[in-house]
Amino acid sequence: MNIGVIFAGGVGKRMNSRVKPKQFINVYGKPIIIHTLEVFEYQEEIDAIVVACLESWIPYLWDLLHKYNITKVRRVVPGGVNGQGSIYNGLLAAEEIADGEKSIVLIHDGVRPLITGQTIADNIASVCIYGSAITSVAVKETVLVVGKDNLIESVPRREDTRLARAPQSFYLDEILYAHRRARAEGKKEFIDSCSMMQYYGKKLYLIDGPQENIKITTPDDFYTMRALLDAREEAQIYGMEW
Repeated sequence: MNIGVIFAGGVGKRMNSRVKPKQFINVYGKPIIIHTLEVFEYQEEIDAIVVACLESWIPYLWDLLHKYNITKVRRVVPGGVNGQGSIYNGLLAAEEIADGEKSIVLIHDGVRPLITGQTIADNIASVCIYGSAITSVAVKETVLVVGKDNLIESVPRREDTRLARAPQSFYLDEILYAHRRARAEGKKEFIDSCSMMQYYGKKLYLIDGPQENIKITTPDDFYTMRALLDAREEAQIYGMEW
């Protein structure tokens, strides 16, 4: 079984939205979270979806799921105090859905709506072969490693550097084992699943993802998303490949 675990528990402080969390802001007539979920919904290889959401917004999300006919969402669970906690809650729900079946989970940000079906398929294939899949993109600019007093410690070669994106995908039992171990050891601040799994010795394999698969965090990201959706629409109209 292949399960999408979508975490959407943020409040969007950097988006400066006073009305609703960023994942519920409308773009092209749909909330950002619905744009994200539709990609997973329409991907044949995805069997089920779990969403970790702000608890007070769960009824609102269920209404959206019915409105936009998102049928693969099997559970909506409360988010945690941070991203790590939200993912853990989602994984527990995925474990219930899997019911003992060996399963792959694709852990994805609810505010990364520009993911593609091909990237989802590549994630699943990589986990089947290598046991993990970390979606990434090439670095286009120079990366600086900075130490104390704002001094540059090193300048890695671009060809040795990648930017981690999402999904980040694993076998469900393996990522849950890492989460349970982290909780037992009081480690609560892993920035993503990739960093947690590497900390516990898991070999991680990269796959290439689309550059446009950005996280919608700031107003600038919001306008970038709109521009990219415009470009996709024009490509369809004029018969160009995207």
